[in-house]
Amino acid sequence: MTITVTTWSLEQTSPEDLRPAQRPPESAGVRIVRAEIPSPELSRFLYTAVGSDISWHDRLPWSREQWREVVERPAAETWVAYERGTPAGYVELDPQDDGVVEIVYFGLLPDFRGRRIGGHLLSFGTARAWDLAERWPDREPTKRVWLHTCSLDGPHALDNYRRRGFRLFDTKVETQPSA
Repeated sequence: MTITVTTWSLEQTSPEDLRPAQRPPESAGVRIVRAEIPSPELSRFLYTAVGSDISWHDRLPWSREQWREVVERPAAETWVAYERGTPAGYVELDPQDDGVVEIVYFGLLPDFRGRRIGGHLLSFGTARAWDLAERWPDREPTKRVWLHTCSLDGPHALDNYRRRGFRLFDTKVETQPSA
């Protein structure tokens, strides 16, 4: 049995493209912190906790060493959103050549969706992609931030990216085995 999956690739080509979402009120207790110590276990936890119900499976068979390679790449960053001390979601930034940064993974744990955290986390993570070279002096300034999302992601994912100023540059439709 197969399903049809649409994948949309989106980009920003200037920091001025970013249209930040409103921050949650202070009373919500939301804060976003960079995971400065590379941790394969933390990355695997975030990936599985966020993606378990939206068909994220490409990294599930990875070994600890494969996870370590990802989290220890120069200038790779993981930013974690917390609500009152509990992990709520994350954004993973992958620096690429020529001043390009990919938002490889972004999302919220299921219990934190629909609470106005996602737009703020995406805004914050995108801004960190744009200012990545300020934290990594050997890195070329960011010229482009891009990501992809698909029809298996949450129902508001594509709209959230567009509201934050990302523009569509490619669409692919493929069939794949159903999970």
